[in-house]
Amino acid sequence: MPVLALLSALLVVGFEQLVAWRFGAAGIVGVLLLTVGVKAKSPAVSSAGAVLLAVLLAGPAL
Repeated sequence: MPVLALLSALLVVGFEQLVAWRFGAAGIVGVLLLTVGVKAKSPAVSSAGAVLLAVLLAGPAL
């Protein structure tokens, strides 16, 4: 069980670092909003984070 928790934590931290490197502070805010919204079961907050990440991801295509 501790190994699974450690691997999960490493995956999350790695993903956050990738977003921070690729999208900067706005990406971190998007991931933070998405995570808080899911944990708090708030569709509005998680949707705001998802939309922010989607806009950052689609930004070069627009």
